[in-house]
Amino acid sequence: MAALSSNPRWYLIQTKPRQEARAEENLRRQQFECYRPQKQRGSLHGKAEEPLFPGYLFIRLDRQMDNWYPIRSTRGVARVVSFGGEPTPVKDELIEQLRQRLAVEQPQPEAPRFKPGERVQLNGGSFQDIEAIFISADGEQRSVILLNLLQREQKVRVPTSYLNGCTSQAMFATAWTAD
Repeated sequence: MAALSSNPRWYLIQTKPRQEARAEENLRRQQFECYRPQKQRGSLHGKAEEPLFPGYLFIRLDRQMDNWYPIRSTRGVARVVSFGGEPTPVKDELIEQLRQRLAVEQPQPEAPRFKPGERVQLNGGSFQDIEAIFISADGEQRSVILLNLLQREQKVRVPTSYLNGCTSQAMFATAWTAD
């Protein structure tokens, strides 16, 4: 009688909404090898991790040797991603590339360059050489500014790279509030 050879492959698991960590924990308790790629995200409160593929994780299984039935009833798991009724393997090379990319140290987010209420000058897009008031950062690459357009002050989101400090650092006398 021929012995069955082991040939584990990576497969994709769809999780229930925002339950990637729960599904991974429960699958690991059942002795399944899992991989849930996480990316670093800078925030005002320090570093935070978020899923690279929200709602999904990878699991390494052998089609012949592993029992797939418990996976369907595992807390946090919605289903094994399948095409034509068959679970579709993911290439090992793809998983390795993901691991290598995520292992490279990611750059630290810059501290905010401007303070709320500070005058800034726009130098980019259609807002060349226009002065505005910096209100707040909106993520890592965008800022909210207060811009005088058509005799009204308007809040506008622009790429932070468009902003430069003003040479005249006088503050606007008008009061503004963030929404």
